[in-house]
Amino acid sequence: MAKTRDQSPNEASIPRQTTHPRSMNIVWFKRDLRLHDHAALSQAATSGPILPLYILEPDLWQQPDLSHRHYVFLLECLKELEASLNTLGAKLVIKIGDAVEILNQLHQNISFSSLFSHQETWNYWTYQRDQRVLKWAQSKGIIWVEPRQHGVFRRLKDRSQWGWRWYQEMRKPILPLPTTIDFIPHHHCDGLPHSQELGLIEGSCSQHQMGGRSQALKLLDSFLTSRGKDYSKEMSSPVTAFESCSRLSPHFSFGTISIREAFQAAEKHSLDLKNHLHDFSSSSWPSAMRSFLSRLRWHCHFIQKLEDNPKIEFKSIHSAYAHVRPELPDSELFDAWKQGRTGFPMVDACMRALIKTGWINFRMRAMLVSFASYHLWLPWQPTAIYLAQLFIDYEPGIHYCQIQMQSGTTGINALRIYNPIIQSIDQDPKGVFIKAWIPELAHVSEALIHTPWKQPLLMNGYPLPIIDEKTARKKAADSLYSLRKNPEHQSLSAEILNKHVGHRRVSNKSSSPIKK
Repeated sequence: MAKTRDQSPNEASIPRQTTHPRSMNIVWFKRDLRLHDHAALSQAATSGPILPLYILEPDLWQQPDLSHRHYVFLLECLKELEASLNTLGAKLVIKIGDAVEILNQLHQNISFSSLFSHQETWNYWTYQRDQRVLKWAQSKGIIWVEPRQHGVFRRLKDRSQWGWRWYQEMRKPILPLPTTIDFIPHHHCDGLPHSQELGLIEGSCSQHQMGGRSQALKLLDSFLTSRGKDYSKEMSSPVTAFESCSRLSPHFSFGTISIREAFQAAEKHSLDLKNHLHDFSSSSWPSAMRSFLSRLRWHCHFIQKLEDNPKIEFKSIHSAYAHVRPELPDSELFDAWKQGRTGFPMVDACMRALIKTGWINFRMRAMLVSFASYHLWLPWQPTAIYLAQLFIDYEPGIHYCQIQMQSGTTGINALRIYNPIIQSIDQDPKGVFIKAWIPELAHVSEALIHTPWKQPLLMNGYPLPIIDEKTARKKAADSLYSLRKNPEHQSLSAEILNKHVGHRRVSNKSSSPIKK
């Protein structure tokens, strides 16, 4: 059975009253770069003087899933967090190095008795780091208080009550900024290193989103007042999704705004519209808000899977698929996919847009992964790492669950083999998005924009398809479908379903490939 994260304490396992009334406390900011609705800060503020701490861990930035664009977004978030603390007369203490070594040095200098930080469910490196921090804290007699940040629950036995508990968590009062905070004077900070010092290579993400809480609040406001009106209808097409989606995902990932804040703002907006909009029931707002709220729930649903099984970052959820694909990718196919030169316009346009902006909408992410895993038959692990580097909103719990789902390795989901030509016609019928990101095809007619290889002389250097779509799709479906017929496969699928979804009968329909 997979090892869970249950070695780390949470707010339920460590009573608040065990903290000395005037003990010195560290508030360790991790991926929660805000002051509002910050349970760790609020709890620490009632216990004694606070040292606000951010640890820049070089070893974390050496991990293959992190990249320069993540660091740029982080720096913008830290800048705003520091400014917010300055208005309160405090300073964000930034330290560079190993978390255990830095905490130990601080303990020697200020002898703090409690460490406060939100529970973190992130990549496997941070999981192992937290295990080391816990061991160190226990050896020093330091109380480590880890309140929940989102609707993700530690030591969860099954999913039977998860949905109810999630809604309870979302409807708790939003924590305001504490009215009085006693900060510990501490003036020595390490300067943040240049990205090159961390070994991060500057990419071509020239149109990336800006970090910081003020940006998150602007996005939430514009989404709820105007941009989100047709969200449910426009989120699937890359032509409209860049404007109609909330674009809050990187801010959720870095914690400049909480899921609870967005949830309650959306619920309030729905209620206000219902009370004041005379044609509310016939407008597109109700559907838009239902879709948005459901996706906030999905956000935590998928992170919960990683919380329960940290190894899904690199191991197939269903063991039957561990060796179904080659261990190493075909380098030519992999490179063509990474560069947006597969010869399939929608696939390539999405990849090129992602490289430049750090974002693409959910359906197109699914198509990119499906094409790599099924049509190109690439192992999901290297494609997952590459996409993690590109997504500014990279959230491991969501990322690896979706990668495995779209690669057919969960054993409980239908095989979603996206036909890139059909997706192109459905989501960009006039070729507007394709022409914006593939200038080689700017002059191609609407009739040929989805299949330009039918007139090779018009392709202007754009490559021919690197595989035969129909043949590759059928071969992938046959390979995976044959595995699903095995009784042992179905038995393990039932166990996975109960652990990660809840008590539901495994449907035989899930074995049938879906061709989109």
